[in-house]
Amino acid sequence: MKLLVVNPNISNDVTTLIAAEAERSKAPETQLTIRTAGFGVEYIETRLESLLAGTATAEVIAENPGFDAVIVAAFGDPGMPALKELCDAPVIGITEAALAAASLLGSRISIIAISPRITPWYRDCVESYGYASRLTSIHSLSDPLNSIGSVQQEFGQKLVELAHLAVERDGADAIVLAGAPLAGLARQVKDQIPVPVVDGISAGVKLTEAIVALDNNPHRASSYGPPPVKVRGGLSTALDEQIARRQSTIYSEGEA
Repeated sequence: MKLLVVNPNISNDVTTLIAAEAERSKAPETQLTIRTAGFGVEYIETRLESLLAGTATAEVIAENPGFDAVIVAAFGDPGMPALKELCDAPVIGITEAALAAASLLGSRISIIAISPRITPWYRDCVESYGYASRLTSIHSLSDPLNSIGSVQQEFGQKLVELAHLAVERDGADAIVLAGAPLAGLARQVKDQIPVPVVDGISAGVKLTEAIVALDNNPHRASSYGPPPVKVRGGLSTALDEQIARRQSTIYSEGEA
C-alpha cells in the first residue's frame, strides 16, 4: 500500500513531526511518501490560509500521482472535500479521521488547539462533517507561539491542563489533540488524561489504511465525481494534467 502524506503548510519542522508519527502508526507493509506544500504559510489558522493551503495541496497531489490514497495532514482539512474530486484514490483529512475515531470512543468530543484564532475555522470543519452535536468544546492555547515546531516542548503541560478542563468541566468522553504540530503528543501524554486521546496523524494513517483495504471503487458520479470538462487556463501543467486524468475516467472526447 502506497500512501501520499501532504503537509499543507510550508513548515519543514512540522513535516518532520508528521513523518515521525506516520511512520510509528503505519502497518509494516505500508509505504509512505511525505511532501510539504510548495507555497502558503508556516501554519494554518484562518479560512483564507486554508484556501491557500488547499490549492497548494492540490498541486502536491498533482505532482505525485499513482498513490493508493492521500492523507491531508493539517487539522481543518484544507481543500477538503474538493480534493476528493481531484483523485480516483481516496483522499482523507486528519480532521475527518480524528473525529471518526473519537466518535467511536465517546459521545462527547473536545478539541484541544494551539491558537484561539483557529477556533471558528475548526467549528466550521466539525459542522461540515456532521459532528457539531458531538462537539462539547474547543479549548486553545492563548500564549503566542515562539516556533511552530516546538509547541509540544513549550506547551505540552498546558495542553494537558486544557484536556483536563474539557473532561472535568465539559464532560468530554474523548479528546482530539488538533493540528500537525501536535503529532505524536498523544502517545506521550495519554496516561496523564483520564479519557481516550486521539492524534490526527495516527488516526489518519490507520483509517486510510482501512479504507484502502476495503478495495472500493472510486467516485465516478455524484458530488465527488470528476469536474465537468470545460476550458481551463492559468493552471500549472501538473494540475491541468491531473484534472484531465480524472475527467478521462468518465468523459469521452466526444463529450468534451
